Amino acid sequence: MKIVIAPDSFKESLTAKEVCHAIENGLRRVWQEAEILHVPVADGGEGTVQSLVDATQGKIIELTATGPLKKQVDAFYGILGDGKTAAIEMAAASGLHHVDHALRDPKLTSSYGTGEVILHALDNGATKLIIGLGGSATNDGGTGMLDALGVKFFDKEGQRIEPNGAGLSEIATIDNSGLDSRFVNCEVLVACDVDNPLCGEHGATATFGPQKGATEQDIEFLDAGMRNFGEKVQQQFGKDIINVAGAGAAGGMGGALLGFTSAELKPGIDIVIETVELGSQVLGADLVITGEGRIDWQTVHGKTPMGVAQEAKKTNIPVIAMAGCVGKDYQAVYDYGIDAVFVAIPRAFDLATAFAEAEANLANLAENVARTWKISK
Repeated sequence: MKIVIAPDSFKESLTAKEVCHAIENGLRRVWQEAEILHVPVADGGEGTVQSLVDATQGKIIELTATGPLKKQVDAFYGILGDGKTAAIEMAAASGLHHVDHALRDPKLTSSYGTGEVILHALDNGATKLIIGLGGSATNDGGTGMLDALGVKFFDKEGQRIEPNGAGLSEIATIDNSGLDSRFVNCEVLVACDVDNPLCGEHGATATFGPQKGATEQDIEFLDAGMRNFGEKVQQQFGKDIINVAGAGAAGGMGGALLGFTSAELKPGIDIVIETVELGSQVLGADLVITGEGRIDWQTVHGKTPMGVAQEAKKTNIPVIAMAGCVGKDYQAVYDYGIDAVFVAIPRAFDLATAFAEAEANLANLAENVARTWKISK
């Protein structure tokens, strides 16, 4: 019997790799001789780097980078098993978690640190970048990242502009002659699960600005600056990034990547499934097991279990999902390739206990699923 375990992480308790081990431990109590493959997966958000590193036998690289408010922060990225692909989460250096709530102000925050992480990866020999957008503290259109990589922004008097949200409205000219050629020439895949344009009612600022600390006045000012940046890119380089779906992701970082590289924006789960070669791994499987910490109606919108299920259903393989808990309308997943959902929590207890017992409870659940499967055959 061949079983493929392809889960996401259970946030705050288990990494995707640890979820794989817990599930296998339970299954082995029933199926000692089974062929069991681990394929830790993620959907492009938090945990994607770790999952890709684990799935490809790569390594995590830790470094210090410039945080959103210019203070040094601990950051990281992954070099995958091929030694040439770097997986980067923008939030690692430029995430909202690096800024205290009282200090959040997208006029001041910058994505410069993400550029430093990219440079570090290029210096390590990366020729392909997988960049996960999401969780950013910034609304700078990616100008901070670009500045770190050699792009210069000037006002109408020829003075360098601070690459942050407030600086966008001052941009008169852009000099990309110093842009690192390695960045321009490498393959860039962008994990982007939103379709917001750069500006306007549904743009980066209006949609995500408030959670980053923007007031109503800030939103009007920042959106005008974002539009100015987009117009300058169009005028100087002939690239329309204002109206492209996904350009508004991560405070306009999507637009910067589209405007200055040959980046391709794709749903995070699609990039991850392609990278870990899930399609070939599930061939010939009798059962695929996926899961995440919580399964609910949102799971069908590009989350890991959906991507895994759709890949498995290409060859009609049964799919079981395991979760820490379920939420409203979780049954929606049954219309998208998941055949059954099981919950790991065995009794009522608080969240801290749920996290502490997650590994044991998941193993016990896997054993019960295996026993149920066995008697059904």
